[in-house]
Amino acid sequence: MKKAVIMLVEDEESLASFLITELELEGYEVIWAKDGREALEIFNEKEITLILLDWMLPVYDGLTVLRRIRQSSNVPIIMITARSQTSDISMALDQGLDDYITKPFEIEELLARIRVALRRLGQEKAEKHDYNFGPFEINLLKHQFMVDGKQVHLTPKEFSLMAALIKEPGVVQTRDDLLNEIWGYNFDGQTNTVDVYIRALRNKLSTPILKCRISPV
Repeated sequence: MKKAVIMLVEDEESLASFLITELELEGYEVIWAKDGREALEIFNEKEITLILLDWMLPVYDGLTVLRRIRQSSNVPIIMITARSQTSDISMALDQGLDDYITKPFEIEELLARIRVALRRLGQEKAEKHDYNFGPFEINLLKHQFMVDGKQVHLTPKEFSLMAALIKEPGVVQTRDDLLNEIWGYNFDGQTNTVDVYIRALRNKLSTPILKCRISPV
């Protein structure tokens, strides 16, 4: 079986050395990037299975790296951070972060989170990931969205919303259904969140095809 390739993005050499040793003992291949720019260069050149990403990095910080990678890839990303404020973590999750762990942490917990992320990735690969509806094409694995054959950039939440609609063509979905599926059962935001995102999608895509996709209930 091919080894999972983990890119570790961490500027603290002592921590990086420790993590590389532990990850290699678990059977992973590890590529180390010392700053955000190097991480993006490596990601564009190598086939990466999962990313461990520090938040505070030289050149480009972790959030910038996350945003840039999410423009073209849905690779699992786990943030390693000393930040514990809910607002910071929520912002990163909304930008497409899969998971996070705060410093200091036990290596066993980090390894468990990696295993969960890789299991989820394996399940996604086993499932259908290409969907078409009218002029729309979506690839869940590559995190790509096309309209009439041309790629259109969507934010992570916009992409998840389009995926939910395209995967169920002809099915009327309520706002609560979409809130639960995309934002989670514990979402504490505004009740008109779905309407705001649908409006943004209509404006971005310049098409009326979304008008009949959501129940007013």
